[in-house]
Amino acid sequence: MINIKDKLSRFSDLWAPKVIAEMNDTQFKLVKIKGDFVWHQHDHSDEAFIVVHGAMNIHLEAECISLKAGEMYVVPKGVRHKPSASEECHVLLVEPRGVVNTGQAQSELQAPNDVWV
Repeated sequence: MINIKDKLSRFSDLWAPKVIAEMNDTQFKLVKIKGDFVWHQHDHSDEAFIVVHGAMNIHLEAECISLKAGEMYVVPKGVRHKPSASEECHVLLVEPRGVVNTGQAQSELQAPNDVWV
């Protein structure tokens, strides 16, 4: 069993996803976000955002998706997007193992991969 609240209490850094489980080649990652991330895309995989606590936006080129706790959105592969949150938000990401958080974009916000909590 994995307790999401307990896992979230173990780290405080922002924009640095932490793996909490794997299923086949899919990872479940928790991340704390605040402010703006970088515009990026994942050319070979979809990315699911499930808001656990707080609220966030996923900016797409043609629209902005607003999510609050208990809601989710899947960004299709190849779609440019930029997550943001005005207040700290806790998110469960579901994506294939090895996906870099910044996609192809070069940024100081690029986090190490496969960090478990």
